[in-house]
Amino acid sequence: MCGIVAYLGNKEAYPIILEGLKRLEYRGYDSAGVALLSDKITILKKKGKVSELEKYAQKSNQDLSQTAGMGHTRWATHGVPNDTNAHPHKSGGSSLAIVHNGIIENYAPIKEALIELGHTFTSDTDTEVLIHFIEEIKNKEDLSLEEAIRIALTKIIGAYAIVVIDKNEPDKIVGARFSSPLVFGIGEDEFFLASDASPIIKFTNKVIYLEDGEVITINRSGSYEIRNSNNEIQNPRVSELDLKIDEIEKGGYPHYMLKEIFQQPTTISESMGGRVNAHEGWAMLGGMKQHINRIGQCERIILTACGTSWHAAMIAEYLFEDLARIPTEVEYASEFRYRNPIIRESDFIVALSQSGETADTLAAIKMAKKKGAFLYGIVNVIGSSIARETDSGSYIHAGPEIGVASTKAFTSQVTVLALMALHLARHKGTLSEDYYRKLLASLESVPSKVARILANDDKIKYIASEIKNASNALYLGRGYNFPVALEGALKLKEISYIHAEGYPAAEMKHGPIALIDIYMPVVVIATNKSAYEKIVSNIQEVKARNGVVIAVVTEGDEIIKDLADYIIEIPEIEEPLTPLLSVIPLQQLAYHIAVMRGCDVDQPRNLAKSVTVE
Repeated sequence: MCGIVAYLGNKEAYPIILEGLKRLEYRGYDSAGVALLSDKITILKKKGKVSELEKYAQKSNQDLSQTAGMGHTRWATHGVPNDTNAHPHKSGGSSLAIVHNGIIENYAPIKEALIELGHTFTSDTDTEVLIHFIEEIKNKEDLSLEEAIRIALTKIIGAYAIVVIDKNEPDKIVGARFSSPLVFGIGEDEFFLASDASPIIKFTNKVIYLEDGEVITINRSGSYEIRNSNNEIQNPRVSELDLKIDEIEKGGYPHYMLKEIFQQPTTISESMGGRVNAHEGWAMLGGMKQHINRIGQCERIILTACGTSWHAAMIAEYLFEDLARIPTEVEYASEFRYRNPIIRESDFIVALSQSGETADTLAAIKMAKKKGAFLYGIVNVIGSSIARETDSGSYIHAGPEIGVASTKAFTSQVTVLALMALHLARHKGTLSEDYYRKLLASLESVPSKVARILANDDKIKYIASEIKNASNALYLGRGYNFPVALEGALKLKEISYIHAEGYPAAEMKHGPIALIDIYMPVVVIATNKSAYEKIVSNIQEVKARNGVVIAVVTEGDEIIKDLADYIIEIPEIEEPLTPLLSVIPLQQLAYHIAVMRGCDVDQPRNLAKSVTVE
């Protein structure tokens, strides 16, 4: 959720931190703040987006020339968004300051104990309790800052990535993490700490991904030290980032979301790169190849995810059962981890997460790991926690996704899942050679067909203008396109704030049909060959009740064209791969409606990109 960035070096820290916060703002934008370190700690913080902090700092007349400091952009957990609850937070004696991404679950009893010891608090946050707690331990035991932090964190229950500074040690910054990401950047005579690599890449491509329980101390002298929860010095590998600045800029588009929608011909192609060859007749994932015998012998596949990734997992359920003939279940990670599920060593657990840091998904796979299941991660961010925690996996190679509403990551996930299903099907011999090769060729055609859909953006924009004032919307789909209906509805409500629901088309008669009237747009994904007549009947039922039908159809469909109020055509493709095409116009539709309604497309209210708290 929240975004953290810290700097220690020979340049002015404030502009580096401010730029870093702008790059991290997709993680939260309820408030923002900076703390600059010299012989004192200067804190500036403001409710609202980073731009509000920037304007406030310009008017503050504060000295902003310090060469060490840290910043934070907040997604509120404890305490409403306001100036007081914004980070950074100071300790009671004002010698320490902290920024924090995560949640401290046992903050209440710690706070009560600290109040009894004479501490007073100014905010409603769990983070202020944590910095008071660190200060209490440091002063009582006369410890170094890093040792006080390490001891305090052994008493904490929850998730955290923190950075702490001490005005009495202006040449040192300390960071720590558990279940929330923290990346350490190593530059020329300068160091960085951040929630992800985006604030770092402009200055260095050398990073270390901190592990759970680790505490890092960085010094102006150029030294750094990483210790684990047992106080043992660690010597982690320095990684090189494969990231370019232009990948995290808008590139001339008005919004990141629109850029990411239009990137999909490229990102889907990148997801397939080196993994499929229709001419030679193979599809293969490196992460599966080395474990294919164990995976091929699994008795059940369980996919676990949250949000948009859960919808991708639902499509995979159809793919794995239809093509590879393996029983498959899809679980919300937040429910899976708490309901005492039956997990066996013969199970194959697949975790999906764009960030690779989704708290519930990470906790779910840790639980499954203890029960001996084989874990496979499908993530976008290299070096992320899920990538490190699983036994094997595949990166989706979608590139940085900045828009809070996921688009290109979804289609890249579905692409990789389709490759998994084809790899498994070939290994198990569950598909005929002819159909297998048809699917390979069909998959390779997806990028060019997505480009054709995107070329019709003006038509979708017109449809958006016709329904933009709706208060509710219904999305219907069958088979492979039922999860697409769910995803289309999610996109609409995420960024336009229109209430929308996705349903299996046949379930409309079991309740939702009561809502249909002239004010209710109904989006029907009608590309299925296997249930075409049934979908036509569903559309007729909607029209009989004066519903407004927007139908996504296969090019050349004349029957539904005569029934629907609006049609959006997509190229023909083998049915298991239709979600990769049918979802594109739904992304476009949601985007244009949100823009027309004056909504903040990239940073919709109450949301954040990477959900690193439960």
